[in-house]
Amino acid sequence: MMMPRCFVSLIQAFFLSLVLLLHHVGGESQAASHHHHRELQAYRRPLQDCPGCTTTSASSLHYDPDLKDVNIVATYSDHHGNIRLGSVKMGDLSSSWLFHHPLLPPNNNKPPSQLVTPRDSFQNDSRMEESASYSSTNQTDNHFPHVEFTSPAKLKRQSLRQERRAQRTLELIQQDKESDKQMQEAAIHKSMTFENSLVGKYSIWRRDYESPNADAILKLMRDQIIMAKAYAHIAKSKNASNLYLFLTQQSRENQRVLGKATSDADLPSRALEQAKAMGHALSLAKDELYDCHELAKKFRAMLQSTERNVDGLKKKGTFLIQLAAKTFPQPLHCLSLQLAADYFLLGFNEEEEDVVKKDAKFEDPSLYHYAIFSDNVLATSVVVNSTVLNAKQPEKHVFHIVTDKLNFAAMKMWFRVNAPSDATIQVENINDFKWLNSSYCSVLRQLESARLKEYYFKANHPSSISAGADNLKYRNPKYLSMLNHLRFYLPEVYPKLDKILFLDDDIVVQKDLAPLWEVDMQGKVNGAVETCKESFHRFDKYLNFSNPKISENFDAGACGWAFGMNMFDLREWRKRNITGIYHYWQDMNEDRTLWKLGSLPPGLITFYNLTYAMERSWHVLGLGYDPALNQTAIENAAVVHYNGNYKPWLGLAFAKYKPYWSKYVEYDNPYLRLCNINE
Repeated sequence: MMMPRCFVSLIQAFFLSLVLLLHHVGGESQAASHHHHRELQAYRRPLQDCPGCTTTSASSLHYDPDLKDVNIVATYSDHHGNIRLGSVKMGDLSSSWLFHHPLLPPNNNKPPSQLVTPRDSFQNDSRMEESASYSSTNQTDNHFPHVEFTSPAKLKRQSLRQERRAQRTLELIQQDKESDKQMQEAAIHKSMTFENSLVGKYSIWRRDYESPNADAILKLMRDQIIMAKAYAHIAKSKNASNLYLFLTQQSRENQRVLGKATSDADLPSRALEQAKAMGHALSLAKDELYDCHELAKKFRAMLQSTERNVDGLKKKGTFLIQLAAKTFPQPLHCLSLQLAADYFLLGFNEEEEDVVKKDAKFEDPSLYHYAIFSDNVLATSVVVNSTVLNAKQPEKHVFHIVTDKLNFAAMKMWFRVNAPSDATIQVENINDFKWLNSSYCSVLRQLESARLKEYYFKANHPSSISAGADNLKYRNPKYLSMLNHLRFYLPEVYPKLDKILFLDDDIVVQKDLAPLWEVDMQGKVNGAVETCKESFHRFDKYLNFSNPKISENFDAGACGWAFGMNMFDLREWRKRNITGIYHYWQDMNEDRTLWKLGSLPPGLITFYNLTYAMERSWHVLGLGYDPALNQTAIENAAVVHYNGNYKPWLGLAFAKYKPYWSKYVEYDNPYLRLCNINE
C-alpha cells in the first residue's frame, strides 16, 4: 500500500532531528571527558603560584617507597558545574606539591624543606604527619588526608645509630683522659729521676744562661783578679809596695777560692765574703792609684799578651793532635812484633817460600774482589771481619791485602791463624812488585829527590809548631808511603780482574756490599760518594786555582769525592789509560805548586769527569773528625769511615763512634790480650 508523500517526508524529518540530537549529546560527552582528563593532568603539572615552589627541587622531597602506590582522591566541579571525582597516585606527584597539616590554616604552611623529612635525618621527632594542598586557578584550597613519611623501623635504626655514636664518643673521651694521665705520670717520673745538676754545669742551654746575672759571683771574682793585676802593676811602678803586696795577696786568695769552679754552684760558701774583701782592696787601690791612661795602657798590654798565649796554645794543640795521629800506639806495635816473631819462630816463612802457587779465586773475575793497602794489622782485620760478617755469600768474597816489608810477616801471621772460614785472603808485600820503581813511578822518583828529603827531614827546618796546621797535616808519614799511592796502579797489580772495590783501613762495613758490583757506572771509571755540601769540599779546596795549569783545565766549583770505598772499573781504566793521566799530573806537580802532598788531590784530577756519584748511604764519612754526625745516617750506612785524626784505635777517638768499630774486634784473641788491647 502506498503511503502518502507528506507522511514519508514527516518521518524523514523526525529521524534527521533524532540523529542531530544524538550527535549533539555525544559531542558534549566527549568534550566533558576531554576536560576531565585535562583537569587530572593538572595534578601532574608544577604549580607556579605557590610560595617556594620554584625553588624546591625534586631532590629535596623524599617519599617513603612504601607510599608510592597510595591514591589521592580529589573532588572538583567541571565548567558546567557538575561534581566530578578524580584520583592520582602518590608517586606521580611532582616536587612542586606542598604539604600542610589539615588542622592548620593555609597561611601557616611551612616551606617544603622544613616539612619533609630527609631519608638520612637524625631528628628526634618520632613521627611527622603532613597533608598535601593544591592551589587551583580559582584559588580553591582542597584538604587531603595526612601522610606518614617515617616508618617505625626507620625510627628504630635512627635511634640505634644515635646510641652507638654517643657510646663511641664516651669511649674516645675516656681514652683521651687515660692517655693524658699516662703522659703526666711519665713526665713526673722522668723529672724526678733526671739529674739536672750535672747537665747544668756543662750545657750552655741551661736555664741560668737565660739570665745575664748567671754565675755572677764567679764572673765578678775573675774580673777582680784582672783588675788586681792591673793595679798591682801600677802600684809596683809607683813604689807603693804595701799596696802591691796587699793586692797580690788578695788576688791569690781569689784564685784559691775559685779553684776549678765553672759556676756559682761550684764555689765554696766563703766565696761571697772573699769577693767583698777583694772589692774593698780594689776600692782602696782606686782611691790611691787610679789613672785612666795608665789603666788603659795596662789593659791593652794584657789583652795582647793573652792573644799571643791563646794563639800559641792553639798551635800547640794542633801539633799535639797531629803528633798523636802520626804515632803508632804501643799496643799495636806490640801486636805486630808478637805476630812477626811467631811467624818466623813457627817456620811459616819457609812454608811460604815452598808454596808459591796461587789460589784460582785470586784471579776469578766472577767473584767479589777487595783491595786493602795497609800496615795496620788490627785495622785491616776489622775491615775484613765486618765485610765477611755482613756478606750474604762470604765464600764469593776475595780480599787482596798489600802491606810493606816491615809488617808483612805480622799480617801473614794474623790471617793465617785468624782467617775467616769462608772468605779468601791474599796478603802481598809491596816490595815484591818489581815493576814499581822510580823509573816508572813518578811519586817514587820525587820521594828520592833531595828537595823533598830536605822538606821533610832537614834538621834546621822551621819548627813544626810554628809552621801552621796546614803544613803539619801534610807532614804525616803516610803521604810518603807508596801504600798510599798504590791505588793508582790497580790494573798493574790485578791484571786479570775487571772490577775491584777499594777499601781504606779506617772503615767499617755494616751491610752486604755485593750489590755494588751490579751498579751501572755508565762508562765511568771510579764510583764514589760525593762529599760537597754547598761551598764545602769542592775542587778549589784541594787544588791551587791561582796556577793557570789548574784553572784552565778544571772547574773550581766541581764537587769533590772521597777515597775510602771506591768501585773501580778496571776495563775502563785500561781503555782510558788512567795511570798515564796520573803520571802526567804528578810530573807537573814536582815542585808542589799545583797541590800539596796526598792522594786525594791527584785523584780528583785523574778521575775528573770520570767519577760516578753513588748514593750517600753507601759511604758515610766524618767519624774521625766530626762529633755532630747524624746518628740515623750512620746506622743506615753500608760503610762508615773514620777519616780524620780521631781514629778508632787511638785514645783520641770519639767515644760515641767507637762501638761501631770495636764490635768487630776480637778482644778475646790471645795476641790482643797479650798486648793489652782492650775495649
